[in-house]
Amino acid sequence: MEPLLYLGSLAVIFLLWIKVKGLDYVIVHQRWIFVCLFLLPLSVLFDVYYYMRAWIIFKMCSAPKKHDQRVRDIQRQVREWKKEGSKTRMCTGRPGWLTVSLRVGKYKKTHKNIMINLMDILEVDTERQVVRVEPLANMGQVTACLNSVGWTLPVLPELDDLTVGGLVMGTGIESSSHIYGLFQHICVAYELVLADGSLVRCTEEENSDLFHAVPWSCGTLGFLVAAEIKIIPAKPWVKLHYEPVRGLENICRRFTEASENKQNAFVEGIQYSENTAVIMTGTMTDHAEPDKVNRIGLHFKPWFFKHVESYLNKDRSGVEYIPLRQYYHRHTRSIFWELQVHTEHTQLLDAFLFFFLTS
Repeated sequence: MEPLLYLGSLAVIFLLWIKVKGLDYVIVHQRWIFVCLFLLPLSVLFDVYYYMRAWIIFKMCSAPKKHDQRVRDIQRQVREWKKEGSKTRMCTGRPGWLTVSLRVGKYKKTHKNIMINLMDILEVDTERQVVRVEPLANMGQVTACLNSVGWTLPVLPELDDLTVGGLVMGTGIESSSHIYGLFQHICVAYELVLADGSLVRCTEEENSDLFHAVPWSCGTLGFLVAAEIKIIPAKPWVKLHYEPVRGLENICRRFTEASENKQNAFVEGIQYSENTAVIMTGTMTDHAEPDKVNRIGLHFKPWFFKHVESYLNKDRSGVEYIPLRQYYHRHTRSIFWELQVHTEHTQLLDAFLFFFLTS
């Protein structure tokens, strides 16, 4: 009974505090309470549901069977909009809380919302070396699926929640490759529902003008309903070499040299001041040296950019072996370095929060 009485007393005090200060004040100035009590549990439940759903659907191969039906439903919505006189513009009906951006899309209140429930991986074709995915499949989902069967995307943006549709239709420049180019350059086919309700497939050879116009079009040409993307064989580890560099000219020269070396599967540079940076080069490998393994995705590990900075502070080079998927999503927990602006108290909370959201 004592623990219940204690919790009850805390709840009463909390409610009285909200009544005195006001709900708006508590949410704005003490948002950690709202995050811990509501957002964190809901986010955990949502992530568990989302990944379990994706895993079951992929294992049962049910996504391709439902895909055509869902596309026909999108075509129906578009044709209804056209039949009603096309009085307003169309947009996707995806709610703002599902997007990575913090921007509130007010246009969704005045536009015709087309519901697009397409979030699955449709097919992994290892003979053609392509994966066919729906637009709301995200990078975390794609890597979890492909890496488990020994394949990966040649260009893979780091944040888990970035979707294929967003990277194709939006300016998907978050991660690029010195070998393969931007994310759009590894896409070999798009399927779109146009403004008249028709379904069109476009490639380099078929409807090539549309194929080249789709990237960065922000949905102005049609609704993306599927994309085919190149895949390459994957290995379980990334052998990553850290090299601190000082002096702006040296930084530019060293980064250029690393990018021109096509033996490097990965090249990244993080600059900490005008004249200090760490250049990282990596290759995929089947085996790792046990004493040099660093599982950077574990919740208690420092944020990746802070870990990289330690090589700069100690002025030494180094080599580590990182699990492939953890390397891909190395910046997810800290959203690159954006959480640096938070206070020490908030950083502890964020580390706790992102452990649940990204593990």
